[in-house]
Amino acid sequence: MDSNKIKVSYIIEKQELKLINKGINVSNTFIQSSDLNRLGLFLTGFYEKFDHTRVQIIGEAEQTFLKTLDNSKKESRYKKLAELKIPCIIYSRNIIPDEKAIEIFTKNNIPILQSSNSTTEVIAELTRYLKVKLAPTIVSHGVLVDVYGEGIFITGESGIGKSEAALELIKRGHRLVADDAVVISKVSDVTLLGSSTDVTRGFIEVRGIGIIDVIRCYGTESVLEKQNINLIINLVEWNEKTQYDRLGEEIKEKEILGNKVDYYEIPIRPGRNIAIIVESAAVNHRSRKMGFNPIEKLEKRMIKRKKENSNEE
Repeated sequence: MDSNKIKVSYIIEKQELKLINKGINVSNTFIQSSDLNRLGLFLTGFYEKFDHTRVQIIGEAEQTFLKTLDNSKKESRYKKLAELKIPCIIYSRNIIPDEKAIEIFTKNNIPILQSSNSTTEVIAELTRYLKVKLAPTIVSHGVLVDVYGEGIFITGESGIGKSEAALELIKRGHRLVADDAVVISKVSDVTLLGSSTDVTRGFIEVRGIGIIDVIRCYGTESVLEKQNINLIINLVEWNEKTQYDRLGEEIKEKEILGNKVDYYEIPIRPGRNIAIIVESAAVNHRSRKMGFNPIEKLEKRMIKRKKENSNEE
């Protein structure tokens, strides 16, 4: 999986852009940066700190400025831009580039794209899209499910019951995102986005049964294409000698792609309903994010009861 670049032809299709210079080959032209650049300063002749790896944007302001330049200056700016081998240039608001721009960019195999959206809309939507597509990505073993809107990444040794827990959660109305191979992308410093591989999407493997087509068995609402990873639940075999956290006073964290995610380690043994435990963890995690702390509430009750007992004495 190459998450370091994306074909220009792909964004033309997904962002519904129009290719002006149709005669060029865009199949081998790639975008490697999720940042976009408005060409205002460059068109004035200021070339320092210019990032040629970015998609370049021309809006109404840039186009109005270009009309103030004589033909020789415009040609000079276009040639300089073409020399830098930018991935593509997008004209917003259906702006039509002048003939010299089309001639120079076409000669240098630089795609000229056109959008009907405003410059702000083009930048916002394309930046969001590229940040997801170009995000640092790993594939990790586990199961990702959506439980009450929380993305729960269930991990643990093979055969411990991750897929079985996910199947029970699906039966209880929750949704599967990925089984076995979870594709994790770092969209920002606070957001990890999980999804399935194209091959395994919508399928779950349960030992003793085999491969289950979740959509066919439980309906389209039982599968979600992608979800943020809000909580990691690691399943481990119960060990009588291990002291497990009973109050949950301190939430542990695990690092994935440099981002920290809240982390629970759940010991399991016969008789424990993992699906219900995962549901409870999801609800509890959401409550904590909203500022509710059950430990503090319990402590207040204990203090109140202690005072009442003291008064009775």
